Amino acid sequence: MSWQEKLDHYMTGLEKRNPGEPEFRQAVYEVAASIFPFIEDKPIYHEAQIMERMAEPDRIITFRVCWEDDQGNIRVNRGWRVQNNNAIGPYKGGLRFHPTVTQSILKFLAFEQTFKNSLTGLPMGGGKGGSNFNPKGKSDNEVMRFCQSFMTELDHYIGADMDVPAGDIGVGAREIGYLFGQHKRLTKEFTGVLTGKGMEFGGSLIRVEATGYGAVYMMASMLECNGESLEGKTVCISGSGNVATYATEKINQLGGKVVTLSDSSGFIHDPEGIDAEKLAFVVDLKTVKRGRISAYADEYTSASFYAGERPWSIACDLAIPCATQNEINEKDAQNLLKNGCIGISEGSNMPTEQAAVDLFQQAKILFAPSKAANAGGVAVSGLEMSQNSARIAWKEDELQLMLKDIMQKIHDQCAEYGRESDTHVNYLKGANIGGFIKVADAMLAFGVL
Repeated sequence: MSWQEKLDHYMTGLEKRNPGEPEFRQAVYEVAASIFPFIEDKPIYHEAQIMERMAEPDRIITFRVCWEDDQGNIRVNRGWRVQNNNAIGPYKGGLRFHPTVTQSILKFLAFEQTFKNSLTGLPMGGGKGGSNFNPKGKSDNEVMRFCQSFMTELDHYIGADMDVPAGDIGVGAREIGYLFGQHKRLTKEFTGVLTGKGMEFGGSLIRVEATGYGAVYMMASMLECNGESLEGKTVCISGSGNVATYATEKINQLGGKVVTLSDSSGFIHDPEGIDAEKLAFVVDLKTVKRGRISAYADEYTSASFYAGERPWSIACDLAIPCATQNEINEKDAQNLLKNGCIGISEGSNMPTEQAAVDLFQQAKILFAPSKAANAGGVAVSGLEMSQNSARIAWKEDELQLMLKDIMQKIHDQCAEYGRESDTHVNYLKGANIGGFIKVADAMLAFGVL
């Protein structure tokens, strides 16, 4: 049986076992399409059913979350924790609070997290969790009551050497504080069981910046490998949260020009570039005023706002999607390629649909998948775990160097396993294989578990 036939058989079985979970199947296929040709002449991985085991989470915990709103009404949400694989370390991955959260989305995120964490070189397994709770529009007291109820149930299944959650969409500093406080109340212990904590209680410097910075470092490394740099490049970015704004900051520092940002209402295009002053306006708008990105176009006459649209029709040299999954479809990819885009670095998780990925691969542009490009956030989370365990705190310049070094090593792994010719590196293949090997070999060492 050829590797393609084995892949088709594998995906048929996966679809039967996971009905109604398109995001999860998409994430697994993206990896499996690289791994099956790689292991074609390595029968031990087939005999041990490694890919089948990787795509079956160790466990999925589902629980009810009851809380009371400010009007005294009892509200009910659902909570999850997907513990995908702990072959190389404790489960590690964020918590997402958003009305679109489903088991399929959390399974895809936990599966991808397994490979992402492996690429960092740090001893972290893969997990993800969250709830269909929406913190937007809720008072601080409502969010606190929800977080306390959520942690009361989740706390049975996490620990500094077992499973270390972090923040994700809808889970920022406020939510992490409430979650950690409840954990401390329940356990009467002060351990590094959550990352993304405030500096006052065990957090790490540059954790907020790390994902956006890391995505830019990955892009810079790819360009350098091709004899180019970010200097003078025009960049389209989606999103306007931490990842997008810190990616914009780093691009500005490295001489590039960001011309778009977005939110769920649409995007702004500023051909003059979003400099430090304009970026500060965006950060204040989104974090303090909690306004919509359209206000940027009201403030700066150089900008235009496009309601209900994504920024991928704008001409650019580089694109860094930082909003959500599947935000670049086949038509968007065609527009980007037609308008001269030479590189993509995925700041958000799986932001590119499979048909769009295929177009980028066929065009042989620089394409860094999220498991490599946005690993900077979990890398610094891993460093926060180390600081908590050792009861130390590294300085910002030390952490900046560590982050840059980790991202360069991720790039080099991708280049090692993804080089297809003297002039082309398939970074998607390289990331998948590089992330796979460490986890797979650890699983083999443990026997049949």
